[in-house]
Amino acid sequence: MAYTVLIVDDEEGIRQSLGDILEDEGYEVLSTEDAAHAMRIIEADNPDLVFLDIWLPDRDGIELLEELRIKRPTLPVVMISGHATIDLAVKATRMGAYDFLEKPLSLERVLLTAQRALERGVLEKEFQALREDISRKWQLVGQSPVVRDLKDQITILGSNTSRVLITGESGTGKELVARLIHYNGPRASNPFIEVNCAAIPQELIESELFGHEKGSFTGAYERKKGKFELADNGTLFLDEVGDMSLQTQAKVLRVIETQEFQRVGGSKKIRVDVRIIAATNKELHEEVKKGNFREDLFYRLNVIPLHIPPLRERKEDIPLLVDYFLEEFSQEYKKTRKRLTEEAMQVLINYDWPGNVRELKNVIERLVIMTRHDTVTEKDIFLYNIGKKDYFSYKTLKEAREAFERDFILAKLRENNWNISRTAEVLNIERSNLHRKIKNYGLS
Repeated sequence: MAYTVLIVDDEEGIRQSLGDILEDEGYEVLSTEDAAHAMRIIEADNPDLVFLDIWLPDRDGIELLEELRIKRPTLPVVMISGHATIDLAVKATRMGAYDFLEKPLSLERVLLTAQRALERGVLEKEFQALREDISRKWQLVGQSPVVRDLKDQITILGSNTSRVLITGESGTGKELVARLIHYNGPRASNPFIEVNCAAIPQELIESELFGHEKGSFTGAYERKKGKFELADNGTLFLDEVGDMSLQTQAKVLRVIETQEFQRVGGSKKIRVDVRIIAATNKELHEEVKKGNFREDLFYRLNVIPLHIPPLRERKEDIPLLVDYFLEEFSQEYKKTRKRLTEEAMQVLINYDWPGNVRELKNVIERLVIMTRHDTVTEKDIFLYNIGKKDYFSYKTLKEAREAFERDFILAKLRENNWNISRTAEVLNIERSNLHRKIKNYGLS
């Protein structure tokens, strides 16, 4: 497919000669002498590249460039002029012009600039499409007051680079919120690197975070960059930060304070510029009291605290979430979009969703795949044991084990009318141990 190039210049000779050069190279050429007509052509024909003169009869070319950068940010614009100053050229490039060419125009320079500007335009369009795809994928769905407030906070946090500590139960969407903060900020085009501190063995987490040199330990066959280095100029998301060992916490604290670190087995100091967003499902201030988490690191991470409520506290968002996931999975699996009966939707609303949004998402995915008819009834939903906890919705064995233990203890307490001694005997544990678990799981 031939690229379309628009030439905007008040000199007919320039339009003719420049047009001939570009047409000889296979480009489709459109031309006009004024800014107003140029905007109409751009709206109607969507050219791939614009050669724009500084001086036009009806408008200043710099003003038109400014408008194009707002309305068509991915459209490459090359400025041309026979009376330009260095200051004007610098101003144009700072405003987003791809290049600035002086008249008389050089044939080789025009063709090389056109080729490179079009390549840049393609890359910018691909990047814009990727950002839009990311925006569709990472959405905070809901209109409840708590979600509207959360969206407002994300917008505010996106405009700066302060550290954020996100708290909330498993499955509430802590990673989603972290990504939204990143993608709504000035670092959106730079890396977002995630580290699940609970999923990495303690003996390997320093290598994961800071990298290692070749031969620094058994199995280190080559040098490897760590997550801090990979996240340079971007965002590092420390998920489940409460599961980090005290030794690693001390090293992370030093990096936060100095923005410098050394790879494992290395001596060279590596400097980075990284925004840190941390998340946990633990009460970190309680972990500090127990001596499991460094107080100084807690205060460093907790510059901006952000809490995500569990799904049971925003049940008015469930229909919107169901609709969103139905659409997502219908497209992903190329299935006819299903609808839920009112009774089926009420079953979902009445359920407490201990696995939160992640559990709801898993249920809707299964319904889209496994339900043969287009209308989902409450019978279809009951097939998936809604009302019983979906332990498979948890990310780690630790989370699933804790959830099961909580539910099992609660069931036995109810069976024994909350008689602690009898329940402890049934569970075959000490009364003091049961008291501690009741307190830890908030069952009192």
